[in-house]
Amino acid sequence: MPARLRERYRTEVAPALMRELGYANVMAVPRLEKIVLNMGVGEAVQNPKVIESALEELTAIAGQKPVVTRAKKAISNFKLREGMPIGAMVTLRGERMYEYLDRLVSVALPRVRDFKGVPDRSFDGRGNYSLGLREQVIFPEINLDKIEKIKGLTVVVCTTARADAEAKALLGALGMPFRA
Repeated sequence: MPARLRERYRTEVAPALMRELGYANVMAVPRLEKIVLNMGVGEAVQNPKVIESALEELTAIAGQKPVVTRAKKAISNFKLREGMPIGAMVTLRGERMYEYLDRLVSVALPRVRDFKGVPDRSFDGRGNYSLGLREQVIFPEINLDKIEKIKGLTVVVCTTARADAEAKALLGALGMPFRA
């Protein structure tokens, strides 16, 4: 069964964006390319077990096995050596990407305390959007009893849009709750 958000994109969002942005071809309409989830775990330098819990939590959130990210440079002030594990990341494409964005917009973001919408200034100038989440417990897949420490994560939504206005129109049509 195809993802609910993907079907909505094909039937409602793409034709509406075609009219709004003035495209003649459906293939020119901006679409989602990938979503990257990144969890930086600086405490892993002292406690290597923290990486394992971060991997488990990202697997539960994304539904896909994450990759351990390692330090590129040695920084003596942080007691960090080159090649030490310091985080985890996962790249979602296709059906999983649409399923994750649907869960993020409809379930996880409304669970954030004092939520007034996501900022609309987090675009990079090339149509990609970054969103930082302070705690991973807003996702219903996370078991609160197994959490040792609250960790944040970064969500990067990559689109085929050439400008920020096009990407904002796309994400807004897909249900991203931007601040007024």
